[in-house]
Amino acid sequence: MTQLASDSSGLRPLNGPASRTDLVADSIRNAILAGELRPGETLVERRLSELLGVSKTPVREALIGMAHTGLVTVVPNKGITVRRLDLEDVRKVYEVRRLLEPWAAKMTTRSGSTDVVQRAQEALNEAAGLLSAGNNHQLSMANRRFHRSLYAGCGNALVIDQLDDLQDLTALGVVNLLWDRWPTWREEFVEHAEILAAVNDGNDDEAERLVREHIQKSLTNLEAAEKADS
Repeated sequence: MTQLASDSSGLRPLNGPASRTDLVADSIRNAILAGELRPGETLVERRLSELLGVSKTPVREALIGMAHTGLVTVVPNKGITVRRLDLEDVRKVYEVRRLLEPWAAKMTTRSGSTDVVQRAQEALNEAAGLLSAGNNHQLSMANRRFHRSLYAGCGNALVIDQLDDLQDLTALGVVNLLWDRWPTWREEFVEHAEILAAVNDGNDDEAERLVREHIQKSLTNLEAAEKADS
């Protein structure tokens, strides 16, 4: 099992109230989603606390919380590792997203917030600059920000929290599984632009339909991959 590499983790001492568990969790989560901490990598509390400049207590609390969201895995007698997703895991993530995210995008569109369009456009512009850069982790993070901008205004904190966790798992699974088989990031970019156009026009039904179709395409690929591997 790979041990945490101090020189390549990308973790640095935290600024501000570094004893807060949420800051520690955000830093570790970002390192995982950016590919700096890899699936299967062991997360050693002592080493993480040294890299982040905090005590082991907030690190331990952060890892426990992340285990509940599914981003890390507790392995008996071995410790905590970055979760290694399989095709079935990612398919289940997309199935739940298909249920929640189209509705959330519809409600966000209905709110008519100009901030939503601005944040989504900024994320889309960032993704455009990354399409040929060869850094799929950064691209997946830009895509995550795009999707979040479209559901975060739905008005239901329970749905937002659930989708946040699902988007973390999506970002982890897309780079390590889905895009390896189907390099669909350019196609997804075009679909994102179409979704944003519907949101900008205030067409909530169209936004809902396009988000559902967008998620379904990835789900169809995942189901095909599972059949091919069975």
